[in-house]
Formats: sequence, structure tokens, C-alpha cells
Amino acid sequence: MKKIILFMTCAFVTSTVLADDLSQYQSEARAVAMPFLKKLGAANQQAVSAGGYEAAVQICKDIAPAMAGEASRLTGWKLTRVSLQVRNPLLGTPDAWEQKQLQDFAARAAQGEKAETIEASEIVSEPAGKSYRFMKAIALQPGCVACHGTAIPDDVKARLHSDYPHDQATGYSVGQIRGAVSIKRPL
Repeated sequence: MKKIILFMTCAFVTSTVLADDLSQYQSEARAVAMPFLKKLGAANQQAVSAGGYEAAVQICKDIAPAMAGEASRLTGWKLTRVSLQVRNPLLGTPDAWEQKQLQDFAARAAQGEKAETIEASEIVSEPAGKSYRFMKAIALQPGCVACHGTAIPDDVKARLHSDYPHDQATGYSVGQIRGAVSIKRPL
């Protein structure tokens, strides 16, 4: 009987520690993801004000990956933006875990959950070891439809075609999930 109680106590303590760790990791991931999203949004707004929507393409093409790279270097975690409808297949193609989460995000949004609140996190075992994974949905904002919507201006279309010949990231409307910020933290 003592062995059973000891096992149950250890299992409870282990699950409590994992839950506490997961909560801590989630807080830390949000502290990286949210400033990244705000900084990216501000950079896009500034580009649109200075040079129109065509200028915002440059932000997503060059500045956003640089910002993600900087956050990754500072934290030691991999921060990326992913989508099921990628604009840049080299940087935005989701791995299997991310694909599953993006599909789940779409289902949750279809059931009425607000895109701005949708996120997922878990500890996963992969061939390279355990990692903490976190994703936060990116909801399409009103200014984003000029590059990701259905009525894209001709100059923006030309720029997108030039910079992204395999672009699939159009046809969205405000509030839809455009993709997600993904964070992978080795444990």
C-alpha cells in the first residue's frame, strides 16, 4: 500500500511540476511573442504611412524575418511566423506540429473563438529531444487586407508577384487567422 501511495504522490508532484513549468514557459513565450507582434504591426503602419501598402511588403519580406532572428538570438529559442497559406515557402512553411495547431486554430475560430485569443502550447518529444512549443494566432488586421485580402491594389499585386512568385497568402478578410507566431524552446 505504501508503494501505491508513494507512486501516486510522485505522479501528482510530477504532474504539478509539469503544469507549473508549462505555465511558466507559456508566460515567457507570450513575453517574447506579444512584443514581436506589436513591433511588427508598428513597423507595418509606419511603412504604410511613409510609402503606401507596397512599402509594407518590404517590412514583411525583410524586416519581420530580421526581427524574428533577433528575438531568436536573444532568447535562444526559434521564433518564426507560419501559415497554411504561405507567402514565403522558405520561411513560413509549418512543420507537422505547427500544421496541426493551425488546423486546430481554424476549427476554434469557426466555432466562434476570437482569433486574437487563440494560442496553443505543450511540451513535445522530438528526435532532437524535448521542446516547449508555443503558437499564437495572428488575426488579420484592417490594414493587412491590402496585401492579404481579396481586393489587392495593382501596385501591391505586382510587388507581391515579383517578391513572392509562389504566394498563397491572399483571400483573407479582417479578423481571420492569417497564420501564427511559433516559438520552439529546447528543454
